[in-house]
Amino acid sequence: MIVTIARQFGSRGKDIGKLLADRLAVDFYDKELITMASRESGISEEYFEKYDEKASNSLLYTLSIGASAAVNSDYGMASNVPINDRLYLLQHNIIKKVADKPCVIVGRCADYVLADRNDLVSVFICADIQSRSEHIAQKYKISLDKALSMIKKNDKSRANYYNYYASEKWGDPNHYDLCLNSNKIGMENCVELLVSYLEMREMI
Repeated sequence: MIVTIARQFGSRGKDIGKLLADRLAVDFYDKELITMASRESGISEEYFEKYDEKASNSLLYTLSIGASAAVNSDYGMASNVPINDRLYLLQHNIIKKVADKPCVIVGRCADYVLADRNDLVSVFICADIQSRSEHIAQKYKISLDKALSMIKKNDKSRANYYNYYASEKWGDPNHYDLCLNSNKIGMENCVELLVSYLEMREMI
């Protein structure tokens, strides 16, 4: 059983994922994937942080040889490869490895990477712009206007990243098993719904 969570910025998707992982007593992966990519590549975690879930301007070589070939080659380790591509390919392989046992994975095109698995449940977490703005403003101690700007920037970045590497449309309900509005029912109820869905699918 693998649960992947895509989320709008400020929708509390990460928090819901962590609560779900704790409830199910399984591993949780979010920023942990950056740490693992750093250890595997020898590139500093701080450097990778700048490019996390951000699309590269060029993946021409990957496209020319085929994505699967690039992922399973030394392409991601080559020094002339854009850092965004190196991080994506590293995380792609790491996601495949950690999915050997039950876990919850946030972002990083994990639903696309693991799309061929029968034990995958992909989830998209959203919320209305007002509640997201208030949450981000409180979390980062900024004005609502700055929070709104931050949300638009991050949502655009996540959409570009997913649309680019996954070749799918981020947030399209057709790509997910469940789409939940965290503002309507709250984090705890989102977790309850996810647990109920997993039980219905006989995954837990």
